[in-house]
Amino acid sequence: MIRKIVTLLFLPAIFLLPSCSNHVSKSRKKKEIVIFPSPPDTARVQFLTSFSSSENTIGKQSMVSKFIFGEADPKPIKKPYGIAVHGGKIYICDTGIGGLEIVDLKKNTFEYFVPPGKGQLKLPLNCAVDDDGILYVADGQRRQVVIFDSSGNYLSSFGEADNFKPTDVFIAEGKIWVSNILGNKIEVYDKTTRQKLFRFPEAEKGKEYFLYSPTNLFVTADKVYVSDMGDFKVKIYDHSGKFLSAVGSNGKNPGQFVRPKGIAVDQESNLYVVDAGFENTQIFNRDGKVLMFFGGPYKERPGDMWLPAKVAIDYQNLDHFLKFVDPRFDLKYLIFVTNQYGPDKVNVYGFIEHKK
Repeated sequence: MIRKIVTLLFLPAIFLLPSCSNHVSKSRKKKEIVIFPSPPDTARVQFLTSFSSSENTIGKQSMVSKFIFGEADPKPIKKPYGIAVHGGKIYICDTGIGGLEIVDLKKNTFEYFVPPGKGQLKLPLNCAVDDDGILYVADGQRRQVVIFDSSGNYLSSFGEADNFKPTDVFIAEGKIWVSNILGNKIEVYDKTTRQKLFRFPEAEKGKEYFLYSPTNLFVTADKVYVSDMGDFKVKIYDHSGKFLSAVGSNGKNPGQFVRPKGIAVDQESNLYVVDAGFENTQIFNRDGKVLMFFGGPYKERPGDMWLPAKVAIDYQNLDHFLKFVDPRFDLKYLIFVTNQYGPDKVNVYGFIEHKK
């Protein structure tokens, strides 16, 4: 698999910081096959499609529906940030609507989730869904993690009285893991009681394992990965909060970052890191060695990114996207990346291998 790839050379131009003048807002058709890295290197990631509204997820309204219910306007995705995929559904945190879009791939539906009352969301940055379908939303303006049941009903919320601004949430090992950018910590709570268990790291500024701006996190069976935008690194801890290692540094070369945000880890322990400065996603192997990148500043090319924020990996919903895969390849898993701006609000890529 991908961890066996030899480090690929990056084109220097890709790593020039993008300016707003480089971006255009025109939409374009995506007909050509876009593969990363480009030939003659071994193909690993294919851009499959993108969606930005109900119309290009569930399709146009049928004539029968128009006749019975009247013509309905497409529901746009306005300013997506976080994304999670679970149980055949895609959950998109949209700071532009103060809620989420929920795309049900099985039922072919697209719905806004903008809860009222105690569940009202103000700045939903990231979310997670547990095995019971319970939704956890990290709200940076409300400064709480807000919890809803599988039907969208408000259950509860929690947060700290001081120095607390949640930017991401993850459910693993019977615990709720929260990145607290204001308190420079990862806060860990019991999933059942929602009582705090511990926090980490306990370190002063200047220490290697101190978190300057922890924006996103991902928890595996034995590790906690944290993107520290303030230190231009992804820092790795064990489940007790002991620092293990770090990936990246500040710079414009392969393996370096400018604004690291969303992260994900695949089943081969490869680390995916979205960089809002480079406007791409870099892939590192389990040893922290950079393998390749995909995406790039938006220039009307299929697969380009425009201020990307989050990456999510999905092994369960391949059938819904097989029609976009080049017939020379087998699709191994899906990679979703959100773009806060531009015509393509959610890009969908596939990790691919040549057919045998």
